[in-house]
Amino acid sequence: MTNRLDEIRPIFAEVLGEAAEVITAETSATDVEGWDSFAHISIVVGVEEKYGVSFTTEDLGKLTCVGDFLDLLQQKLKANAA
Repeated sequence: MTNRLDEIRPIFAEVLGEAAEVITAETSATDVEGWDSFAHISIVVGVEEKYGVSFTTEDLGKLTCVGDFLDLLQQKLKANAA
């Protein structure tokens, strides 16, 4: 998971205006002042574009922290590989 975290940190950091080093799997919207609904969508789009996956509206409701993004991304990548 750490390697994938290192890959998506720049997306979160750019959108949220935070240093990549402070983004952890436990980081959530409540931890970052600028993580609002617009930033959330920007992060989703950035991850989708980087990995060629698509998140559903139902998926978006489950994404409350960076670790949730990592877990869901792993599921999507496995499904695409199958």
